[in-house]
Amino acid sequence: MIELRSFASLGAAHHGWLDAKHHFSFAEYHDPERTNWGSLRVWNDDTIAAQTGFPPHPHRDMEIITYVRKGAISHRDNLGNSGRTVAGDVQVMSAGTGIQHSEYNLEDVETQIFQIWIIPDTRGHAPRWGTRPFPKNDRAGKFVALASGFANDGEALPIHANARVLGASVKAGETIRYELNRDRHAYLVPATGRIRVGAVEAGARDGVAITDVEAIEITALEDSELVLVDAN
Repeated sequence: MIELRSFASLGAAHHGWLDAKHHFSFAEYHDPERTNWGSLRVWNDDTIAAQTGFPPHPHRDMEIITYVRKGAISHRDNLGNSGRTVAGDVQVMSAGTGIQHSEYNLEDVETQIFQIWIIPDTRGHAPRWGTRPFPKNDRAGKFVALASGFANDGEALPIHANARVLGASVKAGETIRYELNRDRHAYLVPATGRIRVGAVEAGARDGVAITDVEAIEITALEDSELVLVDAN
C-alpha cells in the first residue's frame, strides 16, 4: 500500500507566530483515519516566526526528533542541556520519565522544521537530548540514518524505539531503493522537490504512507530532499 497524503489535506493550526501543519492528529486537530502510522505518532510541519518559539513545557515517554529545514532552532531543558541546531541537522530528545524544555527561533528569519514523535519501545527511560550535523553531501543519492533505535546504524542519534529516521538528497532523474519488510510502516515526506513512489507522485511537504511492501523505489522528478521514517 502506497497512499498519498497531500499537503493540502493536512490538519492546520495558525497561532500568529506559528504556522503548523499536522500529518497526524495533534492538539485540536483530530482525524480518526490519521492518528498514527505504526509507532510514528506525530509529524508536524512547523514554520516559526523570527524571535519567537515554544516556551518551557513538559514531555514524557516519547522520542522527539526535530529535522531543521530552514533557519535554526535553539533548545534548552531542565537537565542543563542547551544547543542550536541549524538547517539540515537533527536534534533528538528522549522524554522518558519526564523533561521540560523550550524551543525558540532566535534567528532574524523564519525557521522551518519537521518535528517527528515516535512511541518508545518501553516507558520509563532516562530522559536525554542530543544534536549533530548531517552534511547533505554525505547523503547524496542514498538514505542515511539520522536517528535510530538500531545499534548498527552508525553515527545516527540514538532513540529508544524500533524505528529509524533517514534522510537523502536525490538529483532529478535518480532512483534510490529502500528495503522495507511487509510488517513495517514507512512514512516519506519530500522537504523539497517532487518524487514518484510506485504509481504515486508527491510534491514538497506531501506525505506518502507505505506499508505491506518488501521495498520502495523512489525516483526524483526534481532535485529532492527526502525524510523517511521506518517504524514498527
